[in-house]
Amino acid sequence: MKIIETAREMHAERRRLGDSVGCVPTMGALHEGHLSLARRARPENDVVVATIFVNPKQFGPNEDFAAYPRNYQHDLDLFEREKVDMVFMPTVDEIYPAGFDTYVTVGDLTKRLEGASRPGHFVGVATVVAKLFNLVQPTRAYFGEKDAQQLRVISKMVKDLAFDLEIVPCPTVREPDGLAMSSRNAYLDPEQRKAATVLFRSLSLAKQKLAGGELDAEKLRRAMLDLINAEPLATIDYVSIADSDTLEELSEISGTALASMAVRIGKTRLIDNMVLR
Repeated sequence: MKIIETAREMHAERRRLGDSVGCVPTMGALHEGHLSLARRARPENDVVVATIFVNPKQFGPNEDFAAYPRNYQHDLDLFEREKVDMVFMPTVDEIYPAGFDTYVTVGDLTKRLEGASRPGHFVGVATVVAKLFNLVQPTRAYFGEKDAQQLRVISKMVKDLAFDLEIVPCPTVREPDGLAMSSRNAYLDPEQRKAATVLFRSLSLAKQKLAGGELDAEKLRRAMLDLINAEPLATIDYVSIADSDTLEELSEISGTALASMAVRIGKTRLIDNMVLR
């Protein structure tokens, strides 16, 4: 497995790679969810390139950029085990050199949910992903469905800017008790870890009520809110039942909806979602 740290090296390597390149963008602190993306990419591409870059542009001033877990040797060992061919690990100065002043903005999709709660977040996401795509020039790029809005924002950017690649959505990987795998789960103490299952339980409740015939989206939201509010360690940022494509809030479910949320367990902010049909 080859490690690359500069844009110049990455461009040079790309010219030597095969016709089919799968890209797995990450911020490191790998877990089974990330590894499932590498496993999906491996048989579908001649070469698999993973990226590890903790992107400061997508963190707000009071967020956890400095504390975000970093264990690069562990990450490299895991990627090597999954037969990743190459890992691109640029420094912040390599991605954002002195004088950097060009940003990618995706419109309406970024104005709600995570975009409303974390101003500037998706400008940082879209900008770094666009730059990584330019450097790696993948045939396919693999993203987890746990970050549902991010997946839609990147897909929209790729379509609107005519990137010549396919975005491959991959299912959320969960712990046996339903908690979606996340690098931030490492922040949780045992009591908080138990409380964090309330996110999946509330999504499952919405799914159950929809299956029972409840189509009123506000009643589903209220049921989710009540369940989460009953957990003393949980503080709700938002709970949403929205159109799966536009992310606009629904009053009634008539097709496919996206139930999603951001909830703080103690000081740790977690997100999760489930498609309701």
